[in-house]
Amino acid sequence: MFDALIVDKDEETGKTSAAVTQIDLDDLPDGEVTVAVEYSTVNYKDGLCIGPGGGLVRNYPHVPGIDFSGTVETSSDDRYAPGDKVVLTGWRVGEAHWGGYAQKARVRADWLVPLPDGLDTRQAMAVGTAGLTAMLSVMALEDHGLVVGHGPVLVTGAAGGVGSVAVAILASLGHEVAGVTGRPETADYLKALGVSQIVAREDINETVKRPLEGETWAGCVDAVGGAMLARVLGQMKYGASVAAVGLAGGAQLPATVIPFLLRGVNLLGIDSVMQPYENRLRAWRRIAQDLPMSKLEEMVVPATLKDLPALGKDILNGQVRGRVVVDING
Repeated sequence: MFDALIVDKDEETGKTSAAVTQIDLDDLPDGEVTVAVEYSTVNYKDGLCIGPGGGLVRNYPHVPGIDFSGTVETSSDDRYAPGDKVVLTGWRVGEAHWGGYAQKARVRADWLVPLPDGLDTRQAMAVGTAGLTAMLSVMALEDHGLVVGHGPVLVTGAAGGVGSVAVAILASLGHEVAGVTGRPETADYLKALGVSQIVAREDINETVKRPLEGETWAGCVDAVGGAMLARVLGQMKYGASVAAVGLAGGAQLPATVIPFLLRGVNLLGIDSVMQPYENRLRAWRRIAQDLPMSKLEEMVVPATLKDLPALGKDILNGQVRGRVVVDING
């Protein structure tokens, strides 16, 4: 028997509840690899799955946790052997498939990535899905011409999980970084990560009539979407790109095509869920190389399984800063 956070749903009322419960190996879903989970984290999707489901959870009872790191216990796939350290993000694990909020997980071998040299399992989850998404965003911006010295790079939602890691990576690479936040109390935190300019959310979170403004940003990692993304598109330098990773500010985009036509601006969609294996491997290797571990530690908020019901609510309300690392065995 081992511990797991089980989310269940009352079929009559439609209400869900979450509690740490003991289950056994026979309860786990099918898969080629069984992993002794060591760490997981808390993402926005996790908050949805712990709480109302957000349309993500297919069947109850359910174990959330869209990412985890740990050690292989058993494997019927030649790519993995007992003792191997592995990381899992995406593939709808924690949504359609049981996830990382349990001391053991059974998954498909195709969904795993070997832990890269230079990272331990705790650091891997300090990075987690949010950090992987941040690195994929930086790589996409680089692939579309972003280089150091072309001007400041904007990060929206900078104090969140994706934003925090994006700031640290960009600053480590030598970029001047501007961070957008609606929480003034996070200014010192962001400056410690490498932000050189704080942009107040209210200064940029509105639609303007002018389709183009002054050319300000050499690149942008946007976790907000909505009116803020529309405004940012009109502020990009010629040929610059925006990596869109989230929709905390809404899914609608009240924008015109003018920035694309007159300035050659690129809007790059970033998906980490179905990312091909080779690009995942490339991103994790870049994380081990380019993300300062000291900066990573400054983002970490520790938690255990019993903390997850409350943290699920907090992240949906925008009350989580940085990276929550869940010690599954704590």
